[in-house]
Amino acid sequence: MRLYITIITVGIALVIVSCTGVTNENTKFENLANKYIDKMMAFNPQWATSLGDHRYDHQMNDYSLKGIRKKLSFNLDYLESLKAVDEAALSTQNRIDYNILVEGIKYNIFSLDTLRSYEWNPRRYNVGGAIYVLLVRDFAPLEQRLKSVKERLKAIPGVLEQARINLQRPPQIFTETAIRQNKGTASLIRDDLNDFTAQVPGMAEELKPHQDAAVKAIEEFGQWMEDELLPRSDGDFRLGYDKYRAKLRYSLHSNLAPEVILTTAEGDLQKTRADLYETAWPLFEKYFPDQIRLFEDPMQLVKVVLDRLAEDHPTADNIVDVINAGLKECDDFVIANDLVTHPGEPIKVIVMPEFQRGVAIGYCDSPGPLEETGETFYAISPPPADWDEQQVESYFREYNNYMLYDLTIHEAMPGHYVQLAHANRLEAPTKVRSIWGSGTFIEGWATYAEQMMVEQGFGGPEVKMQQLKMRLRMIINAIIDQKIHTAGMSEEEAMALMLNEGMQELGEASGKWRRACLTSTQLSTYYVGNIEVNEIRDAYMAKHGADADLKTFHDQLISFGSPPPKYVMELMEL
Repeated sequence: MRLYITIITVGIALVIVSCTGVTNENTKFENLANKYIDKMMAFNPQWATSLGDHRYDHQMNDYSLKGIRKKLSFNLDYLESLKAVDEAALSTQNRIDYNILVEGIKYNIFSLDTLRSYEWNPRRYNVGGAIYVLLVRDFAPLEQRLKSVKERLKAIPGVLEQARINLQRPPQIFTETAIRQNKGTASLIRDDLNDFTAQVPGMAEELKPHQDAAVKAIEEFGQWMEDELLPRSDGDFRLGYDKYRAKLRYSLHSNLAPEVILTTAEGDLQKTRADLYETAWPLFEKYFPDQIRLFEDPMQLVKVVLDRLAEDHPTADNIVDVINAGLKECDDFVIANDLVTHPGEPIKVIVMPEFQRGVAIGYCDSPGPLEETGETFYAISPPPADWDEQQVESYFREYNNYMLYDLTIHEAMPGHYVQLAHANRLEAPTKVRSIWGSGTFIEGWATYAEQMMVEQGFGGPEVKMQQLKMRLRMIINAIIDQKIHTAGMSEEEAMALMLNEGMQELGEASGKWRRACLTSTQLSTYYVGNIEVNEIRDAYMAKHGADADLKTFHDQLISFGSPPPKYVMELMEL
């Protein structure tokens, strides 16, 4: 008995020592992580504002070379300090956050020291977002927000002067896009800002001198880009194999190698085209009941059906109304079929601000994870004002009524809006997973949502055709993303793939070429994320069998913030 008590006592002591060790390591990591986040907010005031930390709303980022070197040194030092943490002694959540934080810091170092986009990407100096977020996010009284706007307006001339110093030989497509967006930024501050200052007595007069000075600086910067920067914008927009491979690893947080992604995508392309053909036949019989036609190429049938569906499209005058109606239908369907817990938070469809156009057709702008209140904006871009009638028609044929359902599923219900609202509710020892959201998981969920809604019967075969066409686009995006930046794919080759294999309209394909040049690796997150989220579902269904419930699965899947899919798999114990 005495020996037994001694063993138990020793065992308890060992447990206490072990638990204390674990506790100490967890505390050490949590302190380090939270201090790093706090310091990074101070380094990046505009980023802090977008996340919902409003301590630095009156400041702009420091774009000076001295400031860049300071950030680089800080990240290098912090990466070294994290080596003092015993990763194996951390809790599961903290171990995952540790790995995400380490990868995030390494990417910061890679961006500052290797990519050095501050030398070749004039879009980095687009100050519109720093002002816009203070105007549209109702996190504080308007007067208080406008006081912060004033301070940022005062800083704009200095930011743009630093841009002139930093920018060397950008790629032409980057400078051209920056010139267009710069005009939208000038309009935002010269015109749109007045709608807000008019609401606060005396504020228009207080801001006017700084508003005028900022607009002058922005317009002069735009002229400088046209006169001096554009002529020397002969840099290569292609990252090259080594930089692309490194950046892709940071962007995806996936174990899939680029070669595997490319091979899988090329195989998936043919399978999806076959699914399109199978879906198109009944629709051909529905819309052309009196026609008997033989198609040597099955894709001719698909094109006939897609062309017919494209006839039902919105216009510039009613596209927001069409999207709002579709959003309600998606909302009602998700609730009626009990597919996922509804966030219940406000979402508003808006026309995309001019200073943000030129990259994507739509986006979901959710409140930052540190924001206590706020609504989600689902933005849609109108066709460019300088497009001719044929280009505008092509645009709306691509984004026809049925495609807008699919886009709304992706951006809003039950896509980004739902997932990010759930992610913002995450309670964890650190904010790592909230702040460093994985684009692979975020886009993986949204593309999975498109697929899942169609599987559940939403929209019938017409919407399924658009979802499959969007899937073709997702697959082709991953192919061109890699081939453009590593294999010298030409614009003609990319356009041919999108137009012929992807059956896209000319306007969409042209815009995607531009986006692929501007956003290396981002277009791969959709396809890889879709693969990995589907793998999570397959594993969940295999584990739970007949007891598997789709809503339970969805709610758990999006309850962990937005970590890379491989960590979601671990957190779900699959």
